[in-house]
Amino acid sequence: MMRLLPLFFLLFNLPLFAQTGHPETAEAAAAIEDKVIEWRHHLHQNPELSNREFETAKYVEQHLRGLGLEVRTKVAYTGVVGILKGGKPGGVIALRADMDALPVREVVDLPYASKVETTYLGKEVGVMHACGHDTHVAMLMGAAEILAARRQDIAGTVIFIFQPAEEGAPKEEGGGAKMMVEQGVLKDYGVEVAFGIHINSQTPVGQVNYKPGGAMAASNPFTIKVKGKQAHGSAPWASIDPVVVSAQIIMGLQTIVSRQSELTKEPVVISVGKIEGGVRNNIIPSEVTMIGTIRTLDREMKKDVFARIENTATHIAAASGAEVEVDIQEGTLITFNDPEITRRLMPTVVATAGEDNVNLVRPITGAEDFSFYAKEVPSLFIFLGGMDPALNRRDAPGHHTPNFQVDDRGMKLGVELYTNIALDYLSGKARK
Repeated sequence: MMRLLPLFFLLFNLPLFAQTGHPETAEAAAAIEDKVIEWRHHLHQNPELSNREFETAKYVEQHLRGLGLEVRTKVAYTGVVGILKGGKPGGVIALRADMDALPVREVVDLPYASKVETTYLGKEVGVMHACGHDTHVAMLMGAAEILAARRQDIAGTVIFIFQPAEEGAPKEEGGGAKMMVEQGVLKDYGVEVAFGIHINSQTPVGQVNYKPGGAMAASNPFTIKVKGKQAHGSAPWASIDPVVVSAQIIMGLQTIVSRQSELTKEPVVISVGKIEGGVRNNIIPSEVTMIGTIRTLDREMKKDVFARIENTATHIAAASGAEVEVDIQEGTLITFNDPEITRRLMPTVVATAGEDNVNLVRPITGAEDFSFYAKEVPSLFIFLGGMDPALNRRDAPGHHTPNFQVDDRGMKLGVELYTNIALDYLSGKARK
């Protein structure tokens, strides 16, 4: 992790103290902090999977209507959009929070731990907010309350996007940010800029991490099907063994990363997560299927990697007389922080969090469907500390695990950041 200040001046050449930090926002966030924590605990105790956030959506809708906002529901199945029109004309900014939980059974001993069970892909599973989306929703609800109370002073419009299915909608349904964009959540309101926050369980409370440009990877699932010739395991020469060919393809895919990709430019990841074929020990099967994920952070490198995967698999299979089918599926895009809007908005982040608490970091190969908003409008997506500062990062549970936990104290800063970004952008301080 790199310290911000010297690099900030080099990258942006912009005064750090252009904004005041809004002490009135800090006071308002402190005043509703207990409510934000209460909302988060309720959401954590009642998690819902992607495209099934029915009760979560009702909870958010009730809050927004109570604030006197115009509310649109059932966007991308369960999405909720709040529209706050300020007392003065001006621009339009979107603030986004994701609502869905994961098929993970919680093991953390908390009074508000999830006990929810459901069926997922034919299996009985627990349901848990194992990625912090409950905190995102609670923080944005808090920002909506503060901004609604100040609507007469706001020059422009704030669009609050409470999005379902960030973790991935059922394949046959679609959903998430992509569907919300397709259903007009940006165009219908003339959104100019989008802003999002993701809490991080391994970054101390009070810290903020960011990166201009490609901040999170594009994620593309792939399937490779190898077709050979079945034979008895005692006579492998009579077969075209798809198991051996698959093993060679897996190793070949890794040379795309280690020998063919310019990793000093941006990282590339190709991982095979599942391989399946055959029915018993003494039969060489006729077919093997492998599935995996591709992570890229550069658009041109992404195209190149796709072509190399197809080429590598096809030629390795052909060398053994096998056939291969390669299917690279649509996934999330590169989460791209527009350099110009990042330059304009980061002084607000620094003034809000404190200059010693904002860090310029390397990109990560995790993925986010916030990328679909960033494709349409200039956007900024940042990472908020949620780890108890007394913990060592190495001991803090990671995301998507049964032990995942974040500290409630991290949310107050998130409420302030959502609020101040909207205020400064719409006031014109960050629009030029």
